[in-house]
Amino acid sequence: MDPECAQLLPALCAVLVDPRQPVADDTCLEKLLDWFKTVTEGESSVVLLQEHPCLVELLSHVLKVQDLSSGVLSFSLRLAGTFAAQENCFQYLQQGELLPGLFGEAGPLGRAAWAVPTVRSGWIQGLRSLAQHPSALRFLADHGAVDTIFSLQGDSSLFVASAASQLLVHVLALSMQGGAEGQPCLPGGDWPACAQRIMDHVEESLCSAATPKVTQALNVLTTTFGRCQSPWTEALWVRLSPRVACLLERDPIPAAHSFVDLLLCVARSPVFSSSDGSLWETVARALSCLGPTHMGPLALGILKLEHCPQALRTQAFQVLLQPLACVLKATVQAPGPPGLLDGTADDATTVDTLLASKSSCAGLLCRTLAHLEELQPLPQRPSPWPQASLLGATVTVLRLCDGSAAPASSVGGHLCGTLAGCVRVQRAALDFLGTLSQGTGPQELVTQALAVLLECLESPGSSPTASADGAFTQGHRAAAQRASRRRWLHGAGPGPLVGEDTSARRAPHRAGPWQVQTLCHLPLSRQQTTLEEGPRASWDPKEKVLKKAFQATLRWLLSSPKTPGCSDLGPLIPQFLRELFPVLQKRLCHPCWEVRDSALEFLTQLSRHWGGQADFRCALLASEVPELALQLLQDPESYVRASAVTAMGQLSSQGLHAPTSPEHAEARQSLFPELLHILSVDSEGFPRRAVMQVFTEWLRDGHADAARDMEQFVATVLQVASRDLDWEVRAQGLELALVFLGQTLGPLRTHCPYAVALPEVAPAQPLTEALRALCHVGLFDFAFCALFDCDRPVAQKSCDLLLFLRDKIASYSSLREARGGPNTASAEATLPRWRAGEQAQPPGDQEPEAVLAMLRSLDLEGLRSTLAESSDHVEKSPQSLLQDMLATGGFLQGDEADCY
Repeated sequence: MDPECAQLLPALCAVLVDPRQPVADDTCLEKLLDWFKTVTEGESSVVLLQEHPCLVELLSHVLKVQDLSSGVLSFSLRLAGTFAAQENCFQYLQQGELLPGLFGEAGPLGRAAWAVPTVRSGWIQGLRSLAQHPSALRFLADHGAVDTIFSLQGDSSLFVASAASQLLVHVLALSMQGGAEGQPCLPGGDWPACAQRIMDHVEESLCSAATPKVTQALNVLTTTFGRCQSPWTEALWVRLSPRVACLLERDPIPAAHSFVDLLLCVARSPVFSSSDGSLWETVARALSCLGPTHMGPLALGILKLEHCPQALRTQAFQVLLQPLACVLKATVQAPGPPGLLDGTADDATTVDTLLASKSSCAGLLCRTLAHLEELQPLPQRPSPWPQASLLGATVTVLRLCDGSAAPASSVGGHLCGTLAGCVRVQRAALDFLGTLSQGTGPQELVTQALAVLLECLESPGSSPTASADGAFTQGHRAAAQRASRRRWLHGAGPGPLVGEDTSARRAPHRAGPWQVQTLCHLPLSRQQTTLEEGPRASWDPKEKVLKKAFQATLRWLLSSPKTPGCSDLGPLIPQFLRELFPVLQKRLCHPCWEVRDSALEFLTQLSRHWGGQADFRCALLASEVPELALQLLQDPESYVRASAVTAMGQLSSQGLHAPTSPEHAEARQSLFPELLHILSVDSEGFPRRAVMQVFTEWLRDGHADAARDMEQFVATVLQVASRDLDWEVRAQGLELALVFLGQTLGPLRTHCPYAVALPEVAPAQPLTEALRALCHVGLFDFAFCALFDCDRPVAQKSCDLLLFLRDKIASYSSLREARGGPNTASAEATLPRWRAGEQAQPPGDQEPEAVLAMLRSLDLEGLRSTLAESSDHVEKSPQSLLQDMLATGGFLQGDEADCY
């Protein structure tokens, strides 16, 4: 312990035990306890107590003061447990009868403070720290602590109850150490006394008619098998497995969720092998007896095991597929593809759950789809994987949600009414549909999947109305949707959008009700006016479906294989894209800004992947998507403007920001002035950050606007970024400067010790000219001002950049050829201006030699170490903590407290 802290410790102990003094908050007490734990890890607790008797006095006074605060009492219990974790210190505290007074029946258990959960939690945590050696086991048995732990398992505080169960597991594991360790006990063998007592309690709880008691026992066993992998756990399962299996005979099965957790925990334990018949028999029975809500998680857990009997895996997979099999049987009139329906007999419980209510039906389907989504990418998934059947079932679920599925039975009709417009199921199905894009399926099913994705993008959350006329209209709409989707399958043109008023195309400026299709054809000023006139759109469930549809569509398109040696995307994708972009146009004009934002993100990702393919380029440039994305640079929402900047930057990088026809010559002009204007005047930070990221990518990739005059490009961007108040914009400016440095002086060398040492690459131009180019663009001014930036991330990035520059220049011998000695006086004179954030000199006026001399004179390594420290590294010291706690009690003068 530091001498300064040792000097403050007696006064602090006096403050803690004085009820009249203000009590430090729980955070300070927690930090103080952490400090004591650190101290005891480095030295003997006995020596610590002997050298600082005030600590023993603190524990003694806790027993005498009746009106002590609950926080200090809980802290003292945990502190005593920390000291007693070392067996010699345990014996030392036993001599003074401190431990029985703190943890025995005569301690806090009989006080009014015991009613406070904090005190009960401190008592448990203190015993948890104390129970590290055989002496602690005898202490627990002699002072009735085990019975108290049993009772605390049912505590009204969930935190206390959970801590009590975990302590029970810890005591069980501790009691099994020693002679029993490594040698499994026979069911009729001798167990240690403490372990025998705990096992008797667990057995009694498993036989209890009260579900909470059963839950407590199952949780204790689950934690035990999860934490302990010793051979004795096998003997424990042999002893208790009959009691666990008997739970399946009750109706209803008590604590089914905890029961499933226990079976999976035992199955994952390395102690048990796949040949353990009793375990797998219990699991097989559970798969037959549990309800659908709990069968799914159990089946998924079994299928994720690496070692499991094949018969059980088959049973688990059939259980997992039952809900989707019921959906297919209820909607497929002709026999569907084999795979999913094979071996899945009608399960009355599953059907009842699907028909019980909308919430139970949606819950079961969502869980099933989520489980299959989790299972699909795993290497131990069932083989063969029924890709085609799962794809068809998922499409059918989405059809049920939008009202276009054809029921084949009364169950199917009920499901149509239950799932119509169910956003929750739609989102889960779209997630799984996106996951299925990683597999292969029949072209017909892939076509159906792409068609249903287009329908979700076009009309998310659609469902039939309650009236007969509405249902009839909706049926015709569904038929029209299917016909529209078939057009691109057979190579026909896209035709009008489903549900679109075609007169809007003939008269785009015609006044009428709000329609997104009409808005697409309005001038930007009118679009913004219309958006402002309409109600403020919120992120409602249908828009969430739309976002999921964008994500799933993107996964299918990104997983679509490119034909080697040509630019074709396959037989389906080109026509799909021609249907997709008119729908995307609608979404770029949606009144909800989140939808416009999602559409722009979708466009960015799609163009990044497919931008070089001829079919994609033709479909995109034939649409109005680039023009609408350009107009969204002026969107009222900053998030949308930022996404529009990113999208247009990506499109411009690939020459897709405007068609190449002569009538679009104005639109094909450089985007650089427009984006620079946003960087200069936009009031929100998100668009400006996006612009800086686009400019950095342009410079890195050799974009035409950056390559035309690279020095002027960098100088202009750095000049604007240096005045920005957003630290992320300035940090991105440093990233751009680092790219320019790499292109001027050569890339950064790797420091990997295993990398082959390659010869230094010469700079792209003579060193002197390269340095003058750096001065000309104002890079030194920008970097040195950033070095003294008030935002630490900016200063750190600047420090890294200057270190890279210094090391890069030092590696070239041509630096020694500089004429004359460097004049550092001018550079030193500019330091105060740099520190104040002012530009030292006009760009291009700095002398490279003088600036480099200043670069060598700065202790950049020391500055980097200083910047790496947290802002409160001084205040986090133990001495500062003790001073603050004493200041709370008024024991320090005002100038002695380190209050932060």
